[in-house]
Amino acid sequence: MTKKIFSTALIAMLFFSISGFSQKAKKQTKVLISTSYGEMTLVLYNETPKHRDNFIKLVKDGFYDGTLFHRVIQGFMIQGGDPDSKTAKKGQMLGNGGPGYTVPAEFNKHFYHKRGALSAARMGDGINPQKASSGSQFYIVQGKKYDRKNLEGMGKRSGATYTDEQIKVYETEGGTPQLDMNYTVFGEVIEGFDVIDKIAAVAKGRADRPKEDVKMTMKIVK
Repeated sequence: MTKKIFSTALIAMLFFSISGFSQKAKKQTKVLISTSYGEMTLVLYNETPKHRDNFIKLVKDGFYDGTLFHRVIQGFMIQGGDPDSKTAKKGQMLGNGGPGYTVPAEFNKHFYHKRGALSAARMGDGINPQKASSGSQFYIVQGKKYDRKNLEGMGKRSGATYTDEQIKVYETEGGTPQLDMNYTVFGEVIEGFDVIDKIAAVAKGRADRPKEDVKMTMKIVK
């Protein structure tokens, strides 16, 4: 009887231990981006560990604090993460700055450019055939809606395939499917979608830079 009780207790302990480990492993890091237009909360995907870890390090180091959303295109995306933007003069061209390294691409067919997707910017294919990501620059998708016919046409041209679930999201919520499997998606907005729209709608000058600076700060949140 004692042996049976011990075995049952041991099994229970193992179960809760494994269950706890599993829950911990699945936990996603959250990041809060604060701007004068409001706040956005994002989660980082564990399945893109290189991008996740790099982003977390930069956030903790304060790398992004005081940088700008330096390129915004309504119906497409808002882009930031250029360290040169911290001290940029009005009208100065931006988009070439970084921490001095790139991050290898981590494409995942399950992560696509739906509205609110967090993706890594990068240099063009001509000088970056491996599609490595910028070490710091990123964009958040605003996008627009696409119907099944549009998506099938894009798929034929790019070789991309879309699940029924992905098609439904693109039809109802929108996104930028033309970027799928070409830029690494490594997280998504879970709160503050209205902030994306507000920033995307600001008045812009040349190179789609907002006429009035849109600064940001970031921090890790629980």
